[in-house]
Amino acid sequence: MKWMRERTKRFFCGALALLSLMGMAWLLLDNGVILLNQPSDSAYPVRGVDVSKYQGEIDWDELTAQNLCFAFIKATEGSATVDECFAANVAGARESGLSVGAYHFFSFDSPAETQADNYIRVVEELDDMLPPVIDVELYGKWKKNPPEASTVRAELNTLIARLKAHCGKTPILYATGRSYALYISGQYPDCDIWIRNVYTKPELPDGRAWTFWQYADRGQLPGYDGEERFIDLNVFCGTEAEFLQYAR
Repeated sequence: MKWMRERTKRFFCGALALLSLMGMAWLLLDNGVILLNQPSDSAYPVRGVDVSKYQGEIDWDELTAQNLCFAFIKATEGSATVDECFAANVAGARESGLSVGAYHFFSFDSPAETQADNYIRVVEELDDMLPPVIDVELYGKWKKNPPEASTVRAELNTLIARLKAHCGKTPILYATGRSYALYISGQYPDCDIWIRNVYTKPELPDGRAWTFWQYADRGQLPGYDGEERFIDLNVFCGTEAEFLQYAR
């Protein structure tokens, strides 16, 4: 029976060691020490961030010095919310030499017309701004019970038209994999896509090409000091020359 005890002991020791390694790996991932996606600089030389009030006060010169080319900055949400750091972030990012875009978090709880009014009140259209962004993702109660696609698309059509008229540029649509499949796949051919996938390189279900890829939501860069210690990291699908042309 001694051999059975030894075998059992080795089994439990091995299982404990495996669990310890898995726990350590989870902690490293959860704390942003390890990122599942690490797109190479040679494949994706044009890099950027997206930020909101949660990154707090940002030293844009320090942030920009870390091989960044663009920043998408939260402007508004729904029909009434305005990001309190938007104006300061836009000014700082532009002064640091970044290409800047302003994004709106799309709400399923209010009409597109009043959401457009909110964005237009806040965002001054500038010739050197990137196209406006509409962030479409499930939140709160809608994660379990997503709204009907026909309803969401009707509201998105209105918001896209209003922002295009205001900015003179067709909006970019930001989406998670789930929201893309539910609402955007096969739709809005004139809109560029900014897709979120923090696990693998994205492949869109309708075979469409993406323009921006949010590859990490747990990046950590020097240059900001807010309640959110992570920062979203993104790449542009193209060369530096192609991005310069796109930004114009």
